[in-house]
Amino acid sequence: MIEYQHFTMKIGLFFGSFNPIHVGHLIIANHILNKAIIERLWFVVSPQNPLKEKTTLLRDYDRLYLVKIATEDDVRVKVSDLEFHLPQPSYTVDTLTYLTEKYPNEKFSIIMGSDSFQNLDRWKNFEALINNYEIIVYRRTGFDIKNDLNAKIKIVDAPFLDITASEIRALIKEGKSIRYMVPEKVREEIEKGGYFRK
Repeated sequence: MIEYQHFTMKIGLFFGSFNPIHVGHLIIANHILNKAIIERLWFVVSPQNPLKEKTTLLRDYDRLYLVKIATEDDVRVKVSDLEFHLPQPSYTVDTLTYLTEKYPNEKFSIIMGSDSFQNLDRWKNFEALINNYEIIVYRRTGFDIKNDLNAKIKIVDAPFLDITASEIRALIKEGKSIRYMVPEKVREEIEKGGYFRK
């Protein structure tokens, strides 16, 4: 019997509320994949970011669905609801511990903006993150990348669009267009569902 070796796949984990997902997220994801730093990218939709108010969040499965329809044609991308099934609030270190145990042959790295990277020392068990995982950091305007923690980082100069999910939510509330800021399928779904109007 021939034994096939299972080669490690490099997977980048892009965590976020994605409330909603927009073209800024997708351009960053595509740029990192094009740079061949990773072979696959997983959008990990967070049910509750410990540093964010839950009240402004669209329902978990609605946000997940929007990410799925935004990325459904891209075979390099997977959308994960893993954190929906872990204790909440969700902490990145717990998610990575679970994933590393479940997929021991895969090599996981974390994707984050320079704004989040600046706050890394506020994260739960951040020492375990920086000791065990590579961090792919994309630049965000106004946030320098200072690696005071000596983390294993790769800096990516992804094209940066100054679009935020909160800006999109504000436009929807005001009854203004969000065309071109989100994929067309996402825009249609947001309108159909009446999301973010209240």
